[in-house]
Amino acid sequence: MAAINHHHQDTNTPVTANAISSSKQPPPSAKSVDTQSVHKRLQSELMALMMSGDSGISAFPEEENIFCWKGTITGSKDTVFEGTEYKLSLSFPNDYPFKPPKVKFETACFHPNVDLHGNICLDILQDKWSSAYDVRTILLSIQSLLGEPNTSSPLNTQAASLWNNQEEYRKMVEKLYKPTA
Repeated sequence: MAAINHHHQDTNTPVTANAISSSKQPPPSAKSVDTQSVHKRLQSELMALMMSGDSGISAFPEEENIFCWKGTITGSKDTVFEGTEYKLSLSFPNDYPFKPPKVKFETACFHPNVDLHGNICLDILQDKWSSAYDVRTILLSIQSLLGEPNTSSPLNTQAASLWNNQEEYRKMVEKLYKPTA
């Protein structure tokens, strides 16, 4: 019986030693793996956006940081925003695309769903976010939002109350619009 216990210990010893030695090696950092996959995803989205040929939207990484982009949208034809161009900032979290980017207007935008600080109230940037969305769909959604605001939950109540009078609204857009360089 002692031999059985001894043999049992011998067979367990290598397993225990291997378990201890493998536990001393740090597991690959989930954060670095995520960052690499996010980096790859954003590079892929940049290429797709450049190849899409969509008019009135563009975005590029800011300098060498793939997580910070500058975007541009133009107001759609036959809307009060026709002829305007707006700069946006897009900041991607480390867990993108599972969490939405933070998107803000850098150009002042008089709009029911944009506050004075450039924050945007758009469901796909909040509770309706899906990892299936990409930079292109975000920019197209914001461009669409310009001409079709949600006036029932405004961030800018003055803009929301003026929205029904498109002639006066256009005058206000022209008065407040300051293109950025």
